[in-house]
This record gives sequence, C-alpha cells and structure tokens, in this order.
Amino acid sequence: MVRLHVKRGGESQFLLEAPGSTRLAELAPLAARIHNGRLKVQRLCSEMEELAEHGISLPYNMQGLTDEQIEELKLKDEWAEKCVPSGGSVFRKDEMGRRNGFAPNEKMQQVIKKTIEEAKALISKKQVQANVYVDMETVKDALEQLRGAVTIVYPMGLPPHDPIRMEFEDKEDLSGTHAGTEVIKESEAQLWWAGKQLEETKLLSDYVGKNEKTTIIVKIQKKGQGAPGREPVISHEEQKEMMLYYYRKQEELKKLEEEDDDSFLNAEWADNHALKRQFHGVKDIKWGPR
Repeated sequence: MVRLHVKRGGESQFLLEAPGSTRLAELAPLAARIHNGRLKVQRLCSEMEELAEHGISLPYNMQGLTDEQIEELKLKDEWAEKCVPSGGSVFRKDEMGRRNGFAPNEKMQQVIKKTIEEAKALISKKQVQANVYVDMETVKDALEQLRGAVTIVYPMGLPPHDPIRMEFEDKEDLSGTHAGTEVIKESEAQLWWAGKQLEETKLLSDYVGKNEKTTIIVKIQKKGQGAPGREPVISHEEQKEMMLYYYRKQEELKKLEEEDDDSFLNAEWADNHALKRQFHGVKDIKWGPR
C-alpha cells in the first residue's frame, strides 16, 4: 500500500493508504470525503461545546434578541419543554443569544466534553506524527461517538433547527460561512504531488512506480485553484539549526570586533567546513591517541 501524507495548503491533515493500482479518479474524491468528514467532526465538536455550556439552540426568530424583545414580540420557544437534558438543567445564559441557556447538569456536561475530546483525537492532525491512518471508518466512528453522547444527554432529541441535529442529518447550510469555503466537493477535488497534478485518467502507480511501500506528500485542493506551493527544500528543524548556527557566528563576530585581535583564526565559525560537518554528525572527532 502506498502511503499518502495529505496536506491542505502547507498544513498536514491526515495519512491515507491506497494500492498503487488505485485510479486517481477514485482517490481524489476519497481524500475529499475524508477531508470533509474531518471538518464535519470539528464543526460538531464546536457546537457541542456550546450545547454543554448553554443548552439547545433557540428558534431562528429568537436568536440574538434580548429577553425584553422576546417578551414584547410574544415569542416562545416551543422546543424548550420537549428537549430537556437528562437529569435536569442548570441555567447559564448565552451572551451570544444563540442558545436557550438551560444547560445539562455537571455530570451530563462531562459526558459531552469527554466524548468531544475522544472524537477530536481520532481525526486529529497529530495522527500524522503518530503514523496513524485516518479513513472513512475513522470519521464514522468519531461521528457515532458524538451522536451517542447527544442521545445520552438529550434522549428526547434536539430541535430540528439545532445545528448539531442538522449536521447529523446532513442538512447543514454552510453557504456564506468560512466553514463552507473549507469544504471541497468530491467532484472538484484535485491531488498534487511534486508540483504535478495527478490526472484522473491515470493510476497512482503511474506516478510513484510499483513500490507499494512508497510514501508521498500530496496536496488536496479545488479544481481551478492552480498549483499549490511546493514543499520547502529543507525541513523546519534544519532551518532552525541553520539560523542558530549563523546567530552564534554573528555573536562571535561582535565579540571579536570588541577584542580587536587575531584570535578569530582559531574560532569554530572560521572553518568553512564546520556547518557541513555539523549536519553530517562528524563534529569534534579526535584523530590522535587519548
């Protein structure tokens, strides 16, 4: 199986594996499906944090209004009495005016918060560093865990207008939002590798060869966005090492200018090959007998 390190822009997203015989016409939509699934989990986690703190979502015609305005307009939340959290509620006013303020009790809050942490861990970018693959089964597991927590805390369900229920039912409306711009339609997904677009008519092996143990970094984006930025020639750690090396060299120069003598000839930085030896790990080798 070829290992694909999928990035969006310059950021790592997830690890995906696929046989070299996979058609790019299938692989690009699969990567987009996983990408969008991870975004859905993240949106749900964000909304469920609000659910734990401030209860269910208010009807659209009541959101953002003050208590006085609601009373004056004689508006009533018909779902407040139907969607009561298990074990009763505690009042925590939502200053944003999006939720009704009747939050679950402490025990039920912990059920939601613990599940959020577990779901986030499943689809986290840190899974790349841990060499853990993320596929659609992983995304489905995270979604089911979140759904289960909501069912435990709200056995009567959530209002049909609550963003959490809409996400679970795939009825979310992301038009005009930043979250909507992050979603990549499967039909518009493109994969790029080494500055080349992976053409849908070809196989993965047409690009990476027959070696099934190959690891490549691919970037996912929408069609028509042009080529993404190439990977840096040196890693971030190597760049930090070089910056530190030149910083020390500069400090030694300043010190020598103050002393105004020829002692710099014995300084480490004066050796033209010092940086090369440092990267090759052959620094401070003693050739004579000890």
